[in-house]
Parts: sequence; C-alpha cells; structure tokens
Amino acid sequence: MKKWLIVLCSLFMIAGCSNSNSASESKKKDKQSLKKVSVVLDWTPNTNHTGLYVAKEKGYFKDEGLDVDIIMPGDAGADQLVASGKAEFGVSYQESITQARIQGVPLVSIAAVIQHNTSGFASPASKNIVSPKDFAGKTYGGWGSPVEKSVISSLMKKENADVNKVSIVNMGDTDFFTAVKRDIDFAWIYYAWTGVEAELRGEKLNMVYLTDYSDKLDYYTPVLATNENMIKENPDTVKAFVKAASKGYEFAIKHPSDAADILIKAVPDLDPKLVKKSQEWLASKYQDDASRWGEQKQKVWENYASWMFENGLLEKKLDAKTAFTDQFLPQ
Repeated sequence: MKKWLIVLCSLFMIAGCSNSNSASESKKKDKQSLKKVSVVLDWTPNTNHTGLYVAKEKGYFKDEGLDVDIIMPGDAGADQLVASGKAEFGVSYQESITQARIQGVPLVSIAAVIQHNTSGFASPASKNIVSPKDFAGKTYGGWGSPVEKSVISSLMKKENADVNKVSIVNMGDTDFFTAVKRDIDFAWIYYAWTGVEAELRGEKLNMVYLTDYSDKLDYYTPVLATNENMIKENPDTVKAFVKAASKGYEFAIKHPSDAADILIKAVPDLDPKLVKKSQEWLASKYQDDASRWGEQKQKVWENYASWMFENGLLEKKLDAKTAFTDQFLPQ
C-alpha cells in the first residue's frame, strides 16, 4: 500500500510540475507575443499619470496586445525621447508641443490628460497676493522659461500692473514649500498636487488661476504624445495604446480611491494621503465638460498658439491641425 501511495504522490508531483512549467511557458509565450513599447513621464509619478498605471495594472494594455514600460524622463526629457523615436509615447504639454512644431520637431498630441488648465500662481496666504497686480514688488520662483514672464506680464496687464516690478529667479528643483519659506513669494503650480499637499499640511494658499484671466491660457496640460513616424508606420499600435490609456483614465474618473491604490502600489515612495486626496480632487477634471476623455479642440490649440505668437514666443504661426489628433480616441 505504501508503495502505491509513493507512486501516486510522485505522479501528482510530476503532473503539478508539468502544469506549472506549462503555465510558465504559456505566460512567457504570451509576453513574447505582446508588442513592447514605452511611455516616458514628464516628471516624477503623480496623479496626472494614474490612468497609465491603472491600464498597466488592470491589463488594459495587455488586452490591446501591448507590453508597456512606464519610464522616468531622465536628462533627455520625454519630448526629446519621443521625437527621436527612442520612446514610442510620452507625457507632454500643449505649450511644448506648440514650440516643437514651429521648430519642425514631429511631436503630435494624441489625447488630453486633463480637459482644462488647472495650473496657477500659488503663494502663502500671508503674502497677500490675491490678484496679478499683487505680483508687483514680489519675487517669483520659476524654472527659467521665457513663457513664465510672458504669462505673468499678460495677467498683470489686465490690471494695469508692470511685470518689470517683479523679481524673477530660477529656483530649479527646490520644493515649493521650502522656497516660499526662504526667498520666494509665489510660484507656478498644479493645484491637484502641490495645492492639495498644502491642504494636507494645513498651509493656506492664495491661487491666481490662469483661466480666470484669459481664455487663451486654457490649454491642454498635460497631454499624451507620440511622433509622426509612429502615426504613419504603426497606427494600430497608437490606437491600441490610446484605447487602453483611455480605459485607465475612465477607471480613475469612476473609482478614484481604487485608482489611487494602484498608483501607490506601483510607486510606494509616494505619500498615500496625498495621492488619495489628489486623486479625489482630479477625478472630475480629467474629462470635465468634454464628451469623452482625451478629446481636444482645434480652437484651444489655435488660441494658445496665437497668444504665444502675440507675445513673441513663436517665430511664426502654428498650423494647429498638425499638432494634435483625436483619430485614435475610442468612439
């Protein structure tokens, strides 16, 4: 009897190993059949990117035949990597794609991550900066782009204030909360992240939103981008990527708490409380008043490009139709 038990056990073990090996081989084969692509983030992971992490975790990319790597930008930056073909997709901004197109760089926006511009100039309430005219006599901390001075100037002109009375310094990678306690009075932030963090810290901010002062500054930031060659040579891959990303962001819209958990799991260094609260704040902003997530309007691209041209930030006018496309969004 013992002998037969030993034989039976051995057979079960062999069958188990065989099944395990078979499953392992099947998984390996499945992964080999998926098309490997990468998407480069614009910055460190945050709730602007949640839909991508959801699409990866829940298998939406895999369902579309893709094996997607979500990677950090490094020194080169997402736009450069995507434009050169070293990455298939990236997270970009309408402003940078506009400038790139004018210079002949073949970047194309394929989906708006957030429907309206949620950025603005933030300052501690103690600084008493409640409108653009209050920028006068204050110090602005930025990243060294000429766009910054032009935006500040255009807002101040609305209130007959002079941008030359603002001290503009480059604060590099200095944390907003550190900078405003040191030598900076106000800075340009996304409320969904830094603004929400201020709420959690119990630090009251005053916000001067760009969209409160100019319709032309209501542009798409951020967006998902690819290059013209991908659209021409691999349209099915672009369509698959956008379809899966769209499902990821739709999930984040409907289930912000669960989506936040997915981002936290993928990037455990993030502050869970910040991710949760930020995701809750941003959930309704992804699609907002658009008929579907990711939608872009030509008028929005034209408005911002004309503002940039009027402010001397572009050498020539943009052909907006070349800068974006909605053709890959799910119907």
